[in-house]
Amino acid sequence: MQTAANIAQKQLGTYETAVHPEYKHAPDGKTMRALAWFGKEDVRVVDAPVPDITEPDDVILRVTGTTICGSDLHLRFMGIVDKVGENITQLQVGQRVVSSFQIACGECKYCQKKISSMCDRTNNSSLQNFMYGTRDAGFFGYSHFTGGFPGGQAEYVRVPKGQVNLLRIPDNVPDEKALYLSDILPTSYHSVVDTGVEKGDVVGIWGLGPIGQCAARWALLKGASRVIGIDTIPERLAFARDKSGIEVIDFKEHSDVAKRIHELVPGGLDVALDCGTFHEPKTMLHKVQKALMLETDVPETVNEMLLAVRKMGRCGIIAAYAGLANGVNLGALMEKGIRLIGNGQAPVAKYWEEILNEYIIPGKFDPTFILTHRVSIEDMAHLYAAFDKRQGGVEKVFVETKFSAPPSEGCPPLSQVQDWGSK
Repeated sequence: MQTAANIAQKQLGTYETAVHPEYKHAPDGKTMRALAWFGKEDVRVVDAPVPDITEPDDVILRVTGTTICGSDLHLRFMGIVDKVGENITQLQVGQRVVSSFQIACGECKYCQKKISSMCDRTNNSSLQNFMYGTRDAGFFGYSHFTGGFPGGQAEYVRVPKGQVNLLRIPDNVPDEKALYLSDILPTSYHSVVDTGVEKGDVVGIWGLGPIGQCAARWALLKGASRVIGIDTIPERLAFARDKSGIEVIDFKEHSDVAKRIHELVPGGLDVALDCGTFHEPKTMLHKVQKALMLETDVPETVNEMLLAVRKMGRCGIIAAYAGLANGVNLGALMEKGIRLIGNGQAPVAKYWEEILNEYIIPGKFDPTFILTHRVSIEDMAHLYAAFDKRQGGVEKVFVETKFSAPPSEGCPPLSQVQDWGSK
């Protein structure tokens, strides 16, 4: 699929943007360790040129923390300012910062409203424009579909428009708490806020990976009376039940998820959130359609949500979908008066200061609850395979580089993926 997308992109050409993915190399020829993608299930840690200031709004970071996620292609990172371009006036060498996973220009109408994920001027993908009618912002490491920018699983990263896309971190906030401001905290928060979770609501969450686990806690903080998580991985179900105190449904035990929800919540949920990643088909019908490339995505989770919510309920989609799905239950959507909300990629700039200052620093939300492992960047290739298999009960991983500080108190120590075992 990625190869086909790249071929289509090449044929369509690109749009002119305010920033560009190509970067200059450090003049001294210095190299760094970085993860590179070579094809399906083939990622490797390689020696790559250290980036240099290429455009006047650039910032070069020494990466002190990065991570991996279900939709991951090198998005999330934080570090120490190493170099700044001539237009940078609000950041200084040596400061600790976290990077947004998206690249915003800071000037277009969306950026002026801090809707950074919808920036009009940083993604050159004509393919995305063809498929969706418009384009998202450029994203770090998320392929040519979002601008072709190098990602953050590296020892150094060039951050275009650094003054817009970096947030200073106070010294009393350790890397393990700050790193996830780059993506999963704003993403999970956005899913709850944008879908309109209110006090007293009963909320269902499909997918108990890091986004779903965080969304459960945000929903409770916003006053939800009950939260029900749906997944089938035993470790995730136990994690949600035991660490967050929510109810859970194993969809292999209860294959008719909507029926089970109506047994637990007569009349249906107030809010349903799709917090999964690229969904694998459950039924033979959609397995066949996807294998034959008759659809790029499956509607099964969306249909379960449409059946599970009450009349006039709300369904939010923060999960990653790429294109077309056959068989969406439009009848239920219309007849029940459901608000089906595509949350879009979360606008990090809209939320990250609020989350840092109102939740993390006061101790209302501790992101380290989701952190289960810590590994070296040298172990990244093994980490991808282990994460895909949910090996060792992995939820969220802190990936360190040679510039990282030691693990903070209460956080996982450094480990090697090969030692995790199969559970």
